[in-house]
Amino acid sequence: MEVNVSLSSLDYGLIGLYGVAVIWIGLRLAGRHHSAEDYFLAGRRMTWPLIGISLFASNISSTTLVGLAGDAYHTGISVFNYEWMAAIVLVFFAIFILPFVLSAQVYTIPEYLERRYDGRVRTYFSVLTLFLNIIVDTAGSLFAGGLLLKLIFPDLDTGVIIAVLAVVAGLYTIAGGLAAVIYTDAIQTVLLLVGAVVITAVAYDKVGGWSAMTAGLDPGRLSLIRPLDDPGVPWLGLLLGVPLLGFYFWCANQFMVQRVLSARSVEDGRRGVLLAGLLKLPVLFIMVLPGTMAIHLYPDLPRPDLVYPTLMFDLLPAGLLGLVLAGFVAALMSQIDSTLNAASTLVTMDFVHRYRPGLGSEALMKVGRRVTGLFMLLAALWAPQIEHFPSLFKYLQMVLSYTVPPIVAIYLVGTCWSGANARGAWATVVVGTAAGGVLFLLNGILGLIDLHFLYVGPVLLVISWATLWAASRGGPPPRPEQLALVWTPAFYRRESAALRGTPWWANYRWLSAVLLALTLGLVALFA
Repeated sequence: MEVNVSLSSLDYGLIGLYGVAVIWIGLRLAGRHHSAEDYFLAGRRMTWPLIGISLFASNISSTTLVGLAGDAYHTGISVFNYEWMAAIVLVFFAIFILPFVLSAQVYTIPEYLERRYDGRVRTYFSVLTLFLNIIVDTAGSLFAGGLLLKLIFPDLDTGVIIAVLAVVAGLYTIAGGLAAVIYTDAIQTVLLLVGAVVITAVAYDKVGGWSAMTAGLDPGRLSLIRPLDDPGVPWLGLLLGVPLLGFYFWCANQFMVQRVLSARSVEDGRRGVLLAGLLKLPVLFIMVLPGTMAIHLYPDLPRPDLVYPTLMFDLLPAGLLGLVLAGFVAALMSQIDSTLNAASTLVTMDFVHRYRPGLGSEALMKVGRRVTGLFMLLAALWAPQIEHFPSLFKYLQMVLSYTVPPIVAIYLVGTCWSGANARGAWATVVVGTAAGGVLFLLNGILGLIDLHFLYVGPVLLVISWATLWAASRGGPPPRPEQLALVWTPAFYRRESAALRGTPWWANYRWLSAVLLALTLGLVALFA
């Protein structure tokens, strides 16, 4: 199959205009930073619409656009289970965790875990998060962008394309910090949604409508609830594995939670995460189902990851292609800027400022900018290696399944159980990480066992929970300031009293109930 990848002058103009706009925003905001809080957390002044839109844009990145359509093409729409589950996880986050994270006034989630446990946990989680930000998040986005631009410039080496993307994406992040990231995310979300809707509409028309799209397909490809032997998302993996990965991504991943940390109030933080959950629901129609349509349009693609780029270049006319391509580049930039800013914050605040507390805000901002540049380079070097994995989305989920369960265990249990202490948390990190390494060796490298990656996470989570419970017993009890970060029924009652008289449309509990109802209704429709 030959795909026409030529661009008109109008296409190039639209893409260039977008690039100039976002770099201008970054440079414009650079002069407004007067402290580390301004640079890393946008001065903690962000309102809920910007938080919600930025969360959505950073999550629905180029890796997600490529990965969702590719997995739908390869295994079916069950890949959408990761998306709707996010709405449920975000409701949980808004109710039980978010108020404590914001009241702690921290810069990073590892810093928050230090408040709950001790400095060893903070150091470990900072290092792990840096690894995942570079190897999984930033490198994945660069690889997705490289796939697309390789179609336009087939004679260029993929490594060169990725390197250029890394430099361009990092310019406004280095200059403008988190404020630049959030404001450009607002622009990027509009472009991203316009592009996704246009591609879906054109593909839907070309395939011949719903009946033509479903003709000849295994009904299982259009079902979210899949049998135990399903290679994509078996129903037991949906119940056990997907929530675990979702909890890490939305509640513990620095590059996502950093937006919440920038909220001007708890209510802004809560409404922001609920808005992000709401925006996840239409993803089924505008980003997943195009992969199903591509089964009929392009049955012989060599890699599932080529589905979305092929749809773009084959279906869209000049001008419109430029607009949609700008949306794709916007999605690429959105995740790269987010992960680079988060990684910079982690190094600066969890290591440099921690061990050199005398450094002023100006010096910390300089460190943050230099670290951003270094991580751009590391991600660009690793990104070409992702080609050796079966699909981009599976690469992202597999890495998380082996690495994050110990952190999820101590974060989640520490929120709900006052008995979890520092000794138990550190033992959990050591035992859980070792168990993940052994399981990866047996399952992922030697092939001595055959365990779906969605079952790997729950197995490691059970081991981590058991370790935390056993090691915490008999140890020194948490201090009063640590117990202040634990959710209790008394906290719920105090909050209920404060919410009395609040209209339903401003009450996060009612908004959470509406979001859950919409989510479960959509799942039932495609069960």
